[in-house]
Order: sequence, then structure tokens, then C-alpha cells
Amino acid sequence: MMRLLLCMILYLVGVIQAAPTTNATTTSEYFEAPSFTNRTLSSIISSSVLTLFACVYTAIHPNIPSPEDSPFYILRRRLGIMIVALVVPELVVVWAMRQWTSARKVTEDFEESGYFNVPRPQKQSENRELAEVPAEQLEDHDRARLLDAPAEASTFKKLFQAYFSNQSEDYAWTQTHSFFLLMGGFMLYVDGEPYITLEPHEILNLIREGCIDAPTLTAKQIGDKSKGNVISKGLVILQVTWFILQLITRAIYHLETTQLETGTLAFAVLNFLTYALWWNKPLDVQCPYPVYWKSTESKLEDHINVVTYDDEEDVISAIIVPILELTSSFVYRHRLRVPTFDGSLGARNKWILVFAGILIATTFGGIHCIAWFFTFPTNLEQVLWRISAVAITCTPCLEYLSFNFIFGDKITIKPEIIRQIIYMLSIVTTVTFGLLYIVGRVMLVVLMFTTLRHLPLDAYTTVSWISLVPHL
Repeated sequence: MMRLLLCMILYLVGVIQAAPTTNATTTSEYFEAPSFTNRTLSSIISSSVLTLFACVYTAIHPNIPSPEDSPFYILRRRLGIMIVALVVPELVVVWAMRQWTSARKVTEDFEESGYFNVPRPQKQSENRELAEVPAEQLEDHDRARLLDAPAEASTFKKLFQAYFSNQSEDYAWTQTHSFFLLMGGFMLYVDGEPYITLEPHEILNLIREGCIDAPTLTAKQIGDKSKGNVISKGLVILQVTWFILQLITRAIYHLETTQLETGTLAFAVLNFLTYALWWNKPLDVQCPYPVYWKSTESKLEDHINVVTYDDEEDVISAIIVPILELTSSFVYRHRLRVPTFDGSLGARNKWILVFAGILIATTFGGIHCIAWFFTFPTNLEQVLWRISAVAITCTPCLEYLSFNFIFGDKITIKPEIIRQIIYMLSIVTTVTFGLLYIVGRVMLVVLMFTTLRHLPLDAYTTVSWISLVPHL
């Protein structure tokens, strides 16, 4: 009898936990059931879309546009980046990884050059004796004499303020400088006109040859150009963290999760990686820092390769060039800006980046597989979701193998006719995998919203305390 009563109590507790009631609470000696409340379809969509917007728009740190680009052209490029981030978000993470590894290498090279570690000249002081004391030894100097003499105390106060002012204006090269350089932050001006965006090795060579002066730009000044700071980035991270937390609570209490939230979760996971890699990269900088040519004894062409690529407006170039830039297969150089999806030094740590890219793509697709047994309005939509999830999980690895087989000079089969047939089949396979992935991504985005038309009642129930967590 006692066992039957205990089973009934446990059953009722489980029912109360899953029931879509408002502020219903059940307690026992050892267990307190959570309080549930209802949510609306608009709140589901708004929280997911806001998080998705944070992942696709706010988390992207584009390179600096050309001074000749119109506002419409800049907006169009930004929309193109958003579309790419929606279709192939894992390549955006790899893009951020390439820039992060390149920024570390640039920081090492510029620190070793010695051009950017020169202390800022001190201002003249009324007290010459104290002015000759190094700033780092100022605190160890005999201050008793300064404090005892009122006239000299004023001098010490000025030097004390100047010391901390100089500390805040640190001209040492940092990771922020490297990101700023890689995103096209230094523009060479000749005769008052912008000539070309400088690359890292070009800056060092021109400074070494005395053709330009070392840029005097602090990390604080670069941050002033940026549209993002710790607070703005923190708000985005807060929203993404809240979104992930509320999905975890739904899983704990066995509440239904929508396909839109599952897809947004995949973007949120990749968003954390992108933000971590681009934390020191300035956001939405519109104007590069000018560096002026001062040499009169040497020609510009002797120091800089001026062979560049001009944008074409045809559709093929608009599609092919970004793909080549994202995969780092081939990068065109533009005269007045760095490529849209580049800003790296090339193939450093290539195999690590390839492995990381495949792992990220597999993780991104695997998260969509969480919705394998979710409730769908129709069986066809469930089948399409499963096929698309498997496609975006497996095709990145297969795509890379096919691509490497074509361009890795691995085809040594004879006779020639068989080699050509295998070569053509490899190209067809590579294109097929690429199209399959794109179709799968588009299909998942469409299904995220079409499945909202008929949701189970459990999907409208949520834990009350999750709304108390700060979020946007």
C-alpha cells in the first residue's frame, strides 16, 4: 500500500512539472517543483531572432572599407557578409581564426623590430632634477623634500599626473594594432592622395628604408575608432548566454524546444568562438590611419607590389571571389582595402585550421541533429530536417577530401584518359557536395520558421525564474 502511494506521489510530481500551468508550485519534504509560466509565439520568435541577429550581424567584425566606397556599397557588402554567415557560419569562424593566428605573428614581428617600443618623449618640467628621473623610478625618488617644499610640491603633482598620462598613452605595439593592420588600418598616402593599403611586411620595410615614419597610434586611439567596446560586446554575450541557459532548463524539465531555438543554438555556440577570437579586433572602423610617403631618393614601385585586383560587378565574381577568400584558396589584393573575407598572412598553421574548420562544421551540423525526434507539423518536414542536418554535418569533410584530391596533385593514374575521367568526376563530386551543403543550410533556415505554425502545448511552457536572468 505504501509503495502504491509513493508511486502515485511521484507520478503526480512528474505531471505537475510538465504541466503548462502558471506559477504552480508543489513541495514535499525533499523536493520543490519549479514554478512554470506561459510564453507566447512572439516571445519565442523575438528571443531567437534577437540572438540570431547578435550572432550574424553584431558578432561580425568586417574589414575597413575603401575610401572610395559609397555608403550603399558598404551596406551591400555588409549584407553579403550576413548572408554568408547564415549559410556557412563555420567558415566565418575559420576566417576569425586565420586573423587571430596572423595577428599573433604580426605582434611578435613588430615587437622584435624595435620600431614601436620607443618611449614617448617627456615634456619639459620646471624642476629639471626631477625631469631627468626615469618615469618608472619616480615612485622610488626622495619625495620627502618635494612634500616639504610647497613650491616643489606643485611640480611633483604635475610630474605625477604626467606620469600616469604617459602610461595611458602607451605606444607599444599590441594585439589590437595587429588586428587593425590586418583589416586594412594603415593607408599609404602619396602627394596627399590615398595610394595603397599597406601589408605588415611593407610597413616594416618602408620604416627600415626611411620611406615612412613609424605610425604613432595607441591602442586607446584605435579603440576610439571602434564601434564596439567591452559593454556592447558584453551585452551580446549576455543575451547569447541567457538563450543557451533557457534551452538547458527546458531540457532539464523535459519541455518541448522548437526547431528555431535549436538552429539558433548552433549559431550561438559558434558565436562564442567568433567573439573570443575577435575580442581585440576593432568593430566597424570606417577610415584607415594615414601613413605618408616621405622619401625623395627612391621610387615607390621598388618597395611595393602594385599589382592589384579591381572588383567586377558580374554575378560570377561576386560569388566565386568570396568563396576563394573564405577558403584561403586564393586571395586577390585590392589597392585601397583588404579583401572582404581576408586579412591574414596566408597558410600559417594550415592543417590546424583545416582540422578546426571541419570540427566546427561537424559540431554545427550535429547540433541540428538534436531536433531529430522533435515534433514536426508533417512527416515530410521531419524527413527534410533529418536529411539536411546529416548533409551539413558530413559534407564539409567530404568536400575537403574531394577538393584536396583535385588540387593536391594526387592523381597519378595512367593512362591519361582514365586520369582525366577521375579528375572530372572529382570536380563534379566537389561541386555536388558544395551544392548539397548550401541547399541543406537553406532548407534548415526555412524549416526553422515554417514549423512554428503548429507547436505542441509544451513548447509554450517555460520556467519562471529564467525570466529573472538579465537579458535583452
